[in-house]
Amino acid sequence: MTDKFNKDDEKLYRAILQETKQSLQHGPSEEEQRKIIKTGKNNARLTNILISLAIILLILPVLTLTTFMYYGFGKADRLIDVAAYTVYVTEPNISLKPMEIEDEIGLFSMHVLFDVYKRIGKEDYKAGDYDILFSLNQPDFPKKNDYLDRPWPEIPSKETERLLHPAAPIPFSVDEEWNKLNGLPDGTVAELYLSLSDLLDPDEVRYFMPEDVEVRWLAVDTGLEAEQQDEEGLPLTPIGYPAQIDSTTWSPFNGREKSNQEVFLDLIHTLKKNEDVAVKIARAKSLALKERIAYLEKNDIKIYGAVVTGPTPELRKLKDKKEIRAMKVGEVKLWN
Repeated sequence: MTDKFNKDDEKLYRAILQETKQSLQHGPSEEEQRKIIKTGKNNARLTNILISLAIILLILPVLTLTTFMYYGFGKADRLIDVAAYTVYVTEPNISLKPMEIEDEIGLFSMHVLFDVYKRIGKEDYKAGDYDILFSLNQPDFPKKNDYLDRPWPEIPSKETERLLHPAAPIPFSVDEEWNKLNGLPDGTVAELYLSLSDLLDPDEVRYFMPEDVEVRWLAVDTGLEAEQQDEEGLPLTPIGYPAQIDSTTWSPFNGREKSNQEVFLDLIHTLKKNEDVAVKIARAKSLALKERIAYLEKNDIKIYGAVVTGPTPELRKLKDKKEIRAMKVGEVKLWN
């Protein structure tokens, strides 16, 4: 009986081996196996990509919404105001139209774009445009397009200054500037940068102007203009304010509640709170607002320079005025 049992087991074993062998012979080839593995990898990679895209598509709207919320609660308005105020206070005879300022909000960033204008004669000419990129609340240096014939240098220095304190040296030939003005055709209007012989009250500047000459911008003495640099030796540019009321509703100098002098003081206090932003936007890489404000709080506003415009024949009448120490010719246009 044992022999019979062993023979039966052997037959069963051989049958199992034969069946297994046949199964292996009919399985996938090596090439097919490689294809199966490759397909599996591709499917896994595609699945990972789709999952990643889904996560990104979910995150981007959240980040974009977060950016809009960041700028939406007054942050964008504050940064735009600082940019506009910096131009008003640091750029002589330059204005802008606040209602035309554009902002483009991106991912954790905002572009502020606006045009600036200069009054020559009786018309405002486009002087340039600004594109300021803010990464959250930190601005890059502005990208500027300048359309002026005699633009201010981008990097200020004592040698290139046009408005000079009575105690500051004159870095150019005043006679050459008057000769340049005399050589202009009578059918032109021009812009002049006047440096005064003494510090004057703002209203006194208008007293010695010919009838058709308009005072556009007043340079304010803040105690640092004689040296033309801050305590660290960095060059300072003039700060001041428009001499004329701007009837534009949204201009800070619209004259409705405060005089231009009062608005100027308000603006520089606002800029002091945001001085890191204002310095990036201004040509000068130092505004020294703490020292300047402290000086103005102890002293009345005095003017040491002015930007004026008018018909060239009328501007020539300023040559013999004792109140004027130096003059620099700015922009010139045909009579308008």
